[in-house]
Amino acid sequence: KSGSKRRSWGLVVTAGVGGTLVALYAVVTPFMTPALRKVCLPFVPATSTQIQNVLKMLENRSGSLVDIGSGDGRIVIAAAKRGFKAAGYELNPWLVWYSRYHAWRNGVHQDTKFYISDLWKVSFSQYTNVVVFGVPQMMPQLEKKLSEELECNARIIACRFPFPCWIPDHTTGEGIDTVWAYDLKHLRGRETKSLEITSEAQS
Repeated sequence: KSGSKRRSWGLVVTAGVGGTLVALYAVVTPFMTPALRKVCLPFVPATSTQIQNVLKMLENRSGSLVDIGSGDGRIVIAAAKRGFKAAGYELNPWLVWYSRYHAWRNGVHQDTKFYISDLWKVSFSQYTNVVVFGVPQMMPQLEKKLSEELECNARIIACRFPFPCWIPDHTTGEGIDTVWAYDLKHLRGRETKSLEITSEAQS
């Protein structure tokens, strides 16, 4: 009889531990696995050095800011603390909810917005400052998208990986903390000059 009780108790404990692990997995997994995007973007939190490098590239800048693939919201929150009206776009709902909570805890919830959205289905035309934490596979397509959508006064800041064709106006940091800043007016000026040279060569 005591053996039977022990077996029953063992089953209860096993079920309890199993249930806890399942619940923990449900909460933690969205933070660790890639969201379902056209190109998979695993969630890798920005380091404090990366955040400082991004803020350095935003010195003497104003206007609206967007973080594409905003993760847990730390770039958006840091920018809001510097006076930007900042928004983050992230496909993973758990990360978006966490970001909103984090913004509230930091007292900047009125200056931040977080959207559950696929970056390829959104226009970023209203933003003058764009921060991107991307992967190499997505950068060519994102380069084209931003070039078509943004106004001439926009600055695009790439973290971890640069854009393949654009020449950066400013670079800071090293290794994974490297940040590249691109001013769209200069990029378009170079493109115009390149087209003029090509036309002259052909004629």
